[in-house]
Amino acid sequence: MMAEDDTATLAALNRLRKSRFAPSVARLNGRIVKLMGDGALVVFDSAVEAVDCAMAIQQAAAAEADARPAIVLRIGVNLGDIILQGDDIFGDGVNIAARLEQLARPGGICVSSVVRENLGARAGGLFDDGGTVSVKNIPRPLRVFHWQPDRTAAAATAPEPNVADPGAGSASIAVLPFDNMSGDPDQQYFSDGISEDIITDLSKVARLTVIARNSSFVYRGKSVDLRQVGRDLGVGHVLEGSVRRAGQRVRITAQLIDAATGGHVWADRFDRELTDIFAVQDEVTLEIVNALKIRLTAAERAEIAEFGTGNLEAHENYMRIRSYLFFPGMNTESWTRAVAAGERAVALDPDYADAHAVLALMHVLDYHNNWSGRGSDQAMETAQALARRALELGPTEILPMQVTAVLARWRGDLDFAQTMIDRAVAKMPDNALTLFTRGEVLLAAGRLTEAVKDIERAIRLDPAFRHQYLQFLGMAHFLMGHHETAALMFRERVHLVPDTDIGRAWLAAALGHLGEIDEARAVWSDLRRLNPGFDFETRLARLYLNKPDLVGHVLDGIAKAGLADPPAPAGQS
Repeated sequence: MMAEDDTATLAALNRLRKSRFAPSVARLNGRIVKLMGDGALVVFDSAVEAVDCAMAIQQAAAAEADARPAIVLRIGVNLGDIILQGDDIFGDGVNIAARLEQLARPGGICVSSVVRENLGARAGGLFDDGGTVSVKNIPRPLRVFHWQPDRTAAAATAPEPNVADPGAGSASIAVLPFDNMSGDPDQQYFSDGISEDIITDLSKVARLTVIARNSSFVYRGKSVDLRQVGRDLGVGHVLEGSVRRAGQRVRITAQLIDAATGGHVWADRFDRELTDIFAVQDEVTLEIVNALKIRLTAAERAEIAEFGTGNLEAHENYMRIRSYLFFPGMNTESWTRAVAAGERAVALDPDYADAHAVLALMHVLDYHNNWSGRGSDQAMETAQALARRALELGPTEILPMQVTAVLARWRGDLDFAQTMIDRAVAKMPDNALTLFTRGEVLLAAGRLTEAVKDIERAIRLDPAFRHQYLQFLGMAHFLMGHHETAALMFRERVHLVPDTDIGRAWLAAALGHLGEIDEARAVWSDLRRLNPGFDFETRLARLYLNKPDLVGHVLDGIAKAGLADPPAPAGQS
């Protein structure tokens, strides 16, 4: 900052902090770590939000440039690893941001190349390439980019519609797992199933953003402030409730909470015969939509009213197999129970498309883990047959289309996979798993920018499953040549999933391209210790990348690091 009168400047700076700086940080989900004289250290979860905030602050300062004393700021933005220590943060990520601030032009912003990569098309022509520079205490040169407030920021600051934050421009909701009040722990699957069915129905409403089951269910059994849940998941409303089942009667209570205030928006209790469970779930969904003041289209009403079966016992078994699908640490015993439930559902209602589809997914898991002991080829044949039958029974239903797309990608039929998953996304555009599946297909097809958008959207809708999505998001960035961004994502993946071999392999390749040879070799050594028989080329072949040069680009990173792919194939992580 530059000024003529220290006292007057400090007063003007404090005014700017209160009127522009702090509100901009809060609006864009940042956290002020500390204030340092005339400077500040702020951390964000998103590079896009960090840049948006920096632009907003600099534009506000520029608008007041005629005031005396004038406040002229420099801002540096970096994306990197940090170390938390109490309320403070440290690490290379912080050090680089501090050096970028020193490189920024008066009134401008200086960002690292990894930040510029993350902005993608949003950056447009807003940044000037500052070239490669060497700075104190940073061992490698940095490529930097500059922004000035006379540039139009609209293109960079307005997120594209399909990667917007949950809740931006639309109603948004998280459905917490309903409490099981039946007095029987074995009935947990039933109360979970009610919650999941409501999530599925709400996801059919185009103007409503619904957080994925994986993320909302992390609050099971916890006493939480629902306002904090709203902040954690980025939603405007939270639904909570309970289920009590007694004989052939069921009682469902539900309440819709305004996540900003903690106040009740709507609440009701439904006492019904168990045979009316399908109707009461529809009723709950419609009441929620009405409370959110959303007008449904005729097609959306018809979609919500659709149920894959009229057989209650078949649906209960479907609920059971679905609960096992999310079972932490699935093993041979739990897989066997899940398959038995799925087979009962199909036997009770041979026309139940979703039951066939979820049973197919169980056999895909068997393909990876050989829980049945019959070998991967037979497991995949069974999965393919079940998926074909599911699609025959429900050619326009989301789960059969999604499972069909997954299996088509695995056998390398990318055109058919794309057709199926596009139809599924069109029918339910804000389903995290469906978006992620399309991201996988787009990645294999080499449509990398589109893949990144879908996977980023999946992460926003399902933040608790970030550890899985990061692998594919990092791969997409790697194949686009964004090696710094990819390395950051694979480092986080390794941190979140310490036993991942494939995450380490891609990290080593990214580090090879970046010239970080020592770290690449250390990562590769850890990989060999975890899985001595790891075969990178075999694992890459399973992605069915339709452009051979993409595979070559990955293996080139390994070669640059001086690493040979180990010979014997084995292992999955």
